[in-house]
Amino acid sequence: MNILHLKRYRKSASRRVKSWLRMGRHLQDPVRTSSSAFQIDLALVHSLLEGQHPDLAHLQICHLGTGWHNTMFRLGDQLLLRLPRRTTAGPLIENEQIWLPQLADRLPINVPTAVRVGEPTQRYPWRWSILPWLTGTTAEQVNLRTSQVQHFTSFLKALHVPAPANAPQNPVRGVPLKQRSAVFEKRFLRVEEQTNLITRQIKNIWHRAIEAPMDGEPRWLHGDLHPLNVVVNDGAISGIIDWGHITSGDIATDLASIWMLFAQQNHRQQVIESYGNLSDATLQRAQGWAILFGVGLVESGLVANSSHASIGAATLQRVAEDSLALR
Repeated sequence: MNILHLKRYRKSASRRVKSWLRMGRHLQDPVRTSSSAFQIDLALVHSLLEGQHPDLAHLQICHLGTGWHNTMFRLGDQLLLRLPRRTTAGPLIENEQIWLPQLADRLPINVPTAVRVGEPTQRYPWRWSILPWLTGTTAEQVNLRTSQVQHFTSFLKALHVPAPANAPQNPVRGVPLKQRSAVFEKRFLRVEEQTNLITRQIKNIWHRAIEAPMDGEPRWLHGDLHPLNVVVNDGAISGIIDWGHITSGDIATDLASIWMLFAQQNHRQQVIESYGNLSDATLQRAQGWAILFGVGLVESGLVANSSHASIGAATLQRVAEDSLALR
């Protein structure tokens, strides 16, 4: 892919995403389309509040959205409810409740920690959280100010410190990419069949990434640092949310956010330079993780969520652009 092709490729991205969405409706991921989620409605939420936090039960409850792991409700003007909806999500929210208070105070970007915790009941089987409300929108909808390059880098460096031996383990984040390759490459093939994003160049970057050695000690990770988990207010990052995948492992997992968050190539380079002391192997693994996240988001978008497809496509294009610049 030459530079001219890349420019044309980027200009037509929006049109292709819409086309992929039409073509991809038949795609079925047996995991992601499972109907095994617990149904959480307003009546259940009100019952939980009345039983455990009656002083908050009078506040208005508004359903905000349902993700793969959790259902979210706004509570009054200043609070957010976060309730797991799958068995796999129960331990994730407990990790947030246990570990985030130990990290939040030393991070330069706001990390909302639970102000109250809910317990399981006969009607609802997991712990749940009441969090402070953050004003803003998620990062895929806005452009970040230039000043946020350094701000975000400072956040990464403050987070990426050695974790204790009892830090939560995660089988899908912070691990060697080879451990993910068998399952991931099936997604890789499905996306290749439906789009023209999986170029020879992307394949080469991926294969180089899975062969890159692990050359650093395990450190604290967010684990899911894509634009939908970055809150922005007036062009500035106001919060980092959804810490369910918090773990100890390879920092390359979080460094993938460089290609997911920053549209301008010079901003991506500034993050890399400002972070400092990143080996070639670490950057190769980081690009591999960016491809992994990008492909996963594109596939999700082909099935149901167009914003996921746009984020994933942009991520893959940026990885390719930076690879071209290095030639």
